Amino acid sequence: MKITQESDYGFRVVLYLSNLGYGKKIEAKTIAKDQNVPLRFLLKLLRKLTQSGIVKSYRGVNGGYALNRVPEKITLKNIIEALDGPIYLNRCLYDTEHCNAHKEGHCGVHNALSKVQNSLIKELESINFKDIMENKI
Repeated sequence: MKITQESDYGFRVVLYLSNLGYGKKIEAKTIAKDQNVPLRFLLKLLRKLTQSGIVKSYRGVNGGYALNRVPEKITLKNIIEALDGPIYLNRCLYDTEHCNAHKEGHCGVHNALSKVQNSLIKELESINFKDIMENKI
């Protein structure tokens, strides 16, 4: 698995919003400038985070973006899944029809990668943005 640039920006943006404080609004152009993220890319990213319920958007003159959950309820896994979809190390773990070995059932490699994937997911679920803010990792 490789962390995409979108997820990397997503981590930084959510940490930025976490440091601002739960519910505090800020304009996208300010986030883009402060986090050095291209505005068009940021707007796409914020749309996905809003659709997933992590961020809330406000329209109008006093509009902007704010966290929709407290930082301790937002994990690294939440961000990756909101921006990139399900986490999987190999296509066969997501869809068994994509087995390169063309085997019925699961082979030893599938079982081993599944174990690694499950550990990775548990670790990503265990790290929340409050802990990141407080350097408790």
